[in-house]
Amino acid sequence: MQSPPYLSLAIWVPILFGCAILGLSSDRTPQRARWLALVGATVGLLLTFPLIAHFDNHAGQMQFVEQLAWLPALDISYHLGIDGVSLWLTVLTAFTTLIIVIASWTAITVRVAHYLASFMFLSGLMVGAFTSLDGMLFFVFFEATLIPMYLLIGVWGGAQRVLAALKFFFFAFIGSLAMLVAMLYLHWQSHTFDMATWQTMQLGFTPQLLIFLAFFAAFAVKVPMWPIHTWLPQVHLEAPTGASVVLAMLKLGAYGFLRFSLPITPDASHFFAPAMITLSLVAVIYASLVALAQTDMNKVLAYSSIAHMGLVTLGLFLFNRIAMEGAIVQMISYGFVAGAMFLSVGLLYERMQTRRIDAYGGIVNAMPKFAVFVMLFSMANVGLPGTSGFVGEFMVIMGAIKFNFWIGAIAGLTLVLSASYTLWMYKRTIYGPLGNNQVGKLVDLNKREFAMLGALAVLVLAIGIYPRPLTDAIDASSTTLLGQIAETKQPSDDGGASARSAIVQNRSPKIGGSQAPT
Repeated sequence: MQSPPYLSLAIWVPILFGCAILGLSSDRTPQRARWLALVGATVGLLLTFPLIAHFDNHAGQMQFVEQLAWLPALDISYHLGIDGVSLWLTVLTAFTTLIIVIASWTAITVRVAHYLASFMFLSGLMVGAFTSLDGMLFFVFFEATLIPMYLLIGVWGGAQRVLAALKFFFFAFIGSLAMLVAMLYLHWQSHTFDMATWQTMQLGFTPQLLIFLAFFAAFAVKVPMWPIHTWLPQVHLEAPTGASVVLAMLKLGAYGFLRFSLPITPDASHFFAPAMITLSLVAVIYASLVALAQTDMNKVLAYSSIAHMGLVTLGLFLFNRIAMEGAIVQMISYGFVAGAMFLSVGLLYERMQTRRIDAYGGIVNAMPKFAVFVMLFSMANVGLPGTSGFVGEFMVIMGAIKFNFWIGAIAGLTLVLSASYTLWMYKRTIYGPLGNNQVGKLVDLNKREFAMLGALAVLVLAIGIYPRPLTDAIDASSTTLLGQIAETKQPSDDGGASARSAIVQNRSPKIGGSQAPT
């Protein structure tokens, strides 16, 4: 008996609820829009439970596969499926949507229906991108996410919201055009948009280099990697809280490297590994130091995101199992941690209408429950053992040490640097003398806010204490991916002999005299 189309439901149910919000509510009936969004987000999350319950952790291939002919004349199909990586990213997306709806209950008072509908559309589109097995279908979902994000930033953002929205859109759109060109070339060579076929193609070394660069242009912006990260701090500064949370949890860039760059262009991935490792380490150090100099809490968290995602790209391009699994765990767990931090700042902004650090101080006296939650999330941001932030970081650092001790040592600096800016911000906002009289009048968390932060706290602790559900699901997928990367895909007459030799021997190019075990 064929199982229900859970993946299609996870994509289209939120989108249909978004349409219902626009059609059945208006500015005169904001409460109806809120309840419709709450029901839609809850159903969207519930639809991921069967995926978790029936997922086979020991299978490295795609599961819950759905395939229909969409545009057969163009070799495009509606082809969906998940593995251990996309499973948890799908769950993260659905959970994030529910949290944002709850967080926006009183924070958004203007064009409520349009705001919530945008998030419902974005949720379905992101799930579509994470579950697509057809290259063109992925591109459609990937590009479509730009529309609701652009509207969220440009309509409900701060004073410079239009500039921030345009910067976000053009950075992402220009990179995506390069990815489209690469996909069209792959279709020209294979006569299909099937991603599994692309991963088995025998591409020459030069085409691989060009395709890798095209994918890099699209995915590095979405990570974002240094030095094309400049759009992110400004967007976080201007975006509404919900959009900041989505950006913190939006892992399409790192997912793109996993699904496209590494398996389709393995030789080029090994060739560019030294550059990717260098850029990742620079991001970890540079973004952490810049975070120390910020006076706005959202900008501190924006640079923190850049630094932590630097660990993700580092883990992906070390080509060993523990580092890759650590990068994937970091993608998922940091989504919860960063989302919780941005929500906490949003709660303060809702009460004080400012995110400046020097406007606060002594919050613990007025909001003790809030202070406890922020302490937990801050410790997770630092990477304290027992929290989700520790698991992925520890695995990446261990993988880096196996690759090269000095690279691991530099990566380990993130623990010191993140503690510096995170605890500095926590001390100045939560403890110390009252920043002004308004702080003393703040009201602690209500039941809705307590439940929202409480759910995130439970997940942060659960992943930190017992990460096995994540690692078990990821293990088979990462093993399969590493096997694909280890196989040379260059024709025998290609000139890239050194890179081919390195891959055939299951090792990566040397960095500092060390090799990456697989």
